[in-house]
Amino acid sequence: MRWPRFTRRRSHADHGEGGLARDRARMVAEQLEARGISDPELLRAFSTVERHAFVDEREPYGDHALPVGAGQTISQPYIVARMTQSLVEAGKPRKVLEVGTGCGYQTAVLAPLVTTLYSIERIASLQQRARQVLRDLRIGNVHMKHGDGFEGWAAYAPFDGIIVAAAAYSVPQALLEQLADGGRLVIPVGTDREQQLLRMTRRGERVEKEVLGAVTFVPLLQGLA
Repeated sequence: MRWPRFTRRRSHADHGEGGLARDRARMVAEQLEARGISDPELLRAFSTVERHAFVDEREPYGDHALPVGAGQTISQPYIVARMTQSLVEAGKPRKVLEVGTGCGYQTAVLAPLVTTLYSIERIASLQQRARQVLRDLRIGNVHMKHGDGFEGWAAYAPFDGIIVAAAAYSVPQALLEQLADGGRLVIPVGTDREQQLLRMTRRGERVEKEVLGAVTFVPLLQGLA
């Protein structure tokens, strides 16, 4: 598998390139491996993708969520890794739908792990910015759309995997319908007060549900912005 070469987008001159590389290595060891993230290709993606290229914050590798603009956030690295591992651990999916491109960081982590990635973002300003960053990083297997994530992307369904980066009150029916047989949907579900990360696996006409644990996400909203 050919991995894209990632280059620095923002200076972070006060920290320096060597310091950022050490922070990234520490993130992988202390936040991911120490908490049970074990997929070698996933760990390599986190070691390769420069999180500081996607955010303006001074501590891009910290163990916390970060704002990315338009009232949205990027989850802490462990949550991104846990969701991704839950999607790919049964075998690398060929075709994946990402609902909620955001700043594009999770998109960049996912891209080397799948054949083709389709990513939807409802907020135009975020979608345009993420598109430019991913283009700068020469990631060529991602197709992007400014659209309503509740509707999925029916033109390219069914998907071997669907990953949702915001919390729905219930699992959108359109996403279940666009899931291939054997495919997995990883999605946070719940209210502002209580959310659970779910993994839904299609088995013919049945859909199996697993609860992976408590999480906190911004809400999944309908419509375009």
